[in-house]
Amino acid sequence: MNLSTFRRSFLGLKHLCLVLVASLLLSGCVDYQVGVNFDHANSGELVQHIKLGERFSSFGGDPIYEWLNSIEQRARQEGGKVRRLSKDEIIVTIPFNNSQVLQKKFNTFFHPNTNPKAESVSELPKIESNMLLYQNNFLLLVRNRLIYDLDLRSLGLISSQGNVLANAGSILDLEFSLKTPWGARNIQKTENAPQVQRNKNQLVWKLNPGELNHIEAVYWLPSPMGIGTLLIVVFVTAGFYLRYRFMPDPRIKFASNSAATVGQ
Repeated sequence: MNLSTFRRSFLGLKHLCLVLVASLLLSGCVDYQVGVNFDHANSGELVQHIKLGERFSSFGGDPIYEWLNSIEQRARQEGGKVRRLSKDEIIVTIPFNNSQVLQKKFNTFFHPNTNPKAESVSELPKIESNMLLYQNNFLLLVRNRLIYDLDLRSLGLISSQGNVLANAGSILDLEFSLKTPWGARNIQKTENAPQVQRNKNQLVWKLNPGELNHIEAVYWLPSPMGIGTLLIVVFVTAGFYLRYRFMPDPRIKFASNSAATVGQ
């Protein structure tokens, strides 16, 4: 083996060692959780919890913090609240009062071109996200079908200045959750669909970096309009029943008074 061949072999081995070390050091250092929580019928909060590890923050540099700042701005534009637990951890909550508002706020908040003026944010991988909600009314209940597509193929590899450091699956912990009063049912359409776990009335999907994630779920919610109509019918029926069951008919009383007057 000549000196040139030995040098190339050594550099290749050195690069492989750097990849392995980076994968170990950065393992599990980004927690990204997005949840849709229905606290009451057709109302709730969109919650986003992001926690960056110290090593990943140093690795990501300024674009990471510009991204966090843009999340804060977008959340406030949608009427949400932001809790900055630390420099590397934030919790965003955005309220909604019906499914249509949820769909609009969710897609607006996660649209990749929301903040095109932030040049440093544009350096981050582009992620396509879209949520659709379909509803069918059944008198007192509403059947909801949620479809969520999240394209994470741009996160197949994490790199810095063109140098691949680690597989994204080893450093990103991504989750999407859905919590409803009566629980939800997962519909698996593809073989490589995200893994899902149930925690009482909550479904939690483990998202796959580097892949196109497709999520479908069906859940039922009470219909405020249907329940309101039923209550009106019950009150009206009860009023008529009480009126004619326990109160005398004024026509009978008038006839009795007329007969007494004639008799006198």
